[in-house]
Amino acid sequence: MYYTYILQSLKNSSYYIGSCKNIKNRINLHNLGLVRSTKRYTPWKLVYSENFESLSGARKRESQIKSWKKRIYIENLIKSRIRDNSGGLVV
Repeated sequence: MYYTYILQSLKNSSYYIGSCKNIKNRINLHNLGLVRSTKRYTPWKLVYSENFESLSGARKRESQIKSWKKRIYIENLIKSRIRDNSGGLVV
């Protein structure tokens, strides 16, 4: 399983969009400051993810989301996710 994911910085509320195979490991790398592009804005929280059968599918979706450019489109995508009974985000 492969993933496209969106992280939100707890430091400045910015978003980071990425794709990977092991999402838990990748988030840990981001929060340990081992990813150059996100190190400055740690800590990060996962706010959205999608599953894909192939890495190419996940990367294609990542590129599509990044092409939107406007923050409101990303926020609408995050809000569109179904919430569970506890009010948490189902990702």
